[in-house]
Amino acid sequence: MMRYAYRALRYLAAVAGVSYWAIGFPLAHGDGNAFVGVKYWFSYDMPGDMFAFWFFHFVFAATAATIVSGAVAERCEFVAYLIYSFLLTGLIYPIVTHWAWSERGWLYQGISDSNGVNVSFQDFAGSAVVHILGGTCAFVGACFLGPRVGKIDIDGHVQQIKGHSVPLAALGGFILLLGFLAFNGGSQASISQQGDGEAVAISMMNTVISGSFGAFTGLVINKIGFLGNRQWSLLITLNAALTGMVSVCAGCNVYYPWAAAVVGAIGGAAFVCWSNLISKVFLVDDPLDATAVHLGGGMWGILAAPILSRDTGIVFQWSTHSFYQLAWNIVGLLAIAGWTAVWSIFMFGGLKCMGILRVSREIESKGLDIPKHGEAAYPVEAYGHGWGERGDALKALAAKCLKNMNMNSFSLVTGPKAYIDLQSNCENPEVQKRRKSLDDLDDIYVPGGYSAENGGSVNLGYISNSSDPYRRNNTRIIDVDVDDGDTRF
Repeated sequence: MMRYAYRALRYLAAVAGVSYWAIGFPLAHGDGNAFVGVKYWFSYDMPGDMFAFWFFHFVFAATAATIVSGAVAERCEFVAYLIYSFLLTGLIYPIVTHWAWSERGWLYQGISDSNGVNVSFQDFAGSAVVHILGGTCAFVGACFLGPRVGKIDIDGHVQQIKGHSVPLAALGGFILLLGFLAFNGGSQASISQQGDGEAVAISMMNTVISGSFGAFTGLVINKIGFLGNRQWSLLITLNAALTGMVSVCAGCNVYYPWAAAVVGAIGGAAFVCWSNLISKVFLVDDPLDATAVHLGGGMWGILAAPILSRDTGIVFQWSTHSFYQLAWNIVGLLAIAGWTAVWSIFMFGGLKCMGILRVSREIESKGLDIPKHGEAAYPVEAYGHGWGERGDALKALAAKCLKNMNMNSFSLVTGPKAYIDLQSNCENPEVQKRRKSLDDLDDIYVPGGYSAENGGSVNLGYISNSSDPYRRNNTRIIDVDVDDGDTRF
């Protein structure tokens, strides 16, 4: 079902393009007041030299929406994806952008310290504007949706639901790591002026360092067993690396490299703590740990910038101005999180009241690709190359094997390793090797009625050892029709 979330991401980007072009960019960067912009609706009267600026900030807006999709994955209604994406990229995010990144915004304009020196909000690449906002919305959405089926057992214990492909998750993580280089380096928004090249270079260098230290810290914490499972976890490492990069966003242009290492290491530790807090204390089901990565990393990042900024941070300059900077960043943190939380409560609460927030239990259990889109992410008939029995499509292979099975002889063995022993004369050696193994104790199939020697049907009864009462108490029959080598499931 995780593949449905990735399919939804493509639709989110489309919705974000429409909403940000029509109303988002005008609210964010159009001329206006300290609260909101009011110009460039549907890009009308927008000067040509702002088009590249529009594109860069559109990507930030779409990112804020995709953060939320990770927390609501595997059980959110498709129409809910569309609605929250439109509101987030067209209204909630753009107004925060105006506050922090527009010259007219109240956070950008800031306050004066006791010496009359201006203090402005410090968030170079979006630790607060993008990540705290996205993480807050993700947390509220996950709370309203509730946990996935089987995530919390009848005794209240949290169960692990594994994704369908760790290699694909790793690929997605590396793509994000590469994207952060463009996000943070590109936030300079210029490359031709004096000092631009140095600013871009130090931003990208610090992003790499912070992500690396975040990954290493998360890996070690998980291995030593402190809030971990004493394993070298690739998935923990990836998320900790992302958290390190989220954390460094606010000040990546003004950190010494050693400071970026500190920010990343603390960010990796923060991820592990936030992940355990959200899943095991709050019992909130966030499949991709979006809240821990973005809200947890963003909060640390927005606090770290005024503390570790080169030459002006608190560790370098114990002054009134540096503490005013920290205080103003805290004000921005609270304002952005509060604004997002209130809107998210109304948004997800409204969707839940209308009954369009979460899919039915049956659809969630079986998967959303077919009933919602009519398109399988991995069509069964696409398996294999079609040349010879070893490469036959899965259905044809199953038909050949069923027609040669002596279904009278079987035994069901349970224990640490469960398997079904079926006597088979199938010639395919792969089937001979695999027919006994069945490692997933939640899904055990045993033979029922059958007639498969010369065509007909085979019924396989379903039983379950799952702790989930829904899966345990709801059995089903799978009918397999065998007719001249063609099996229809």
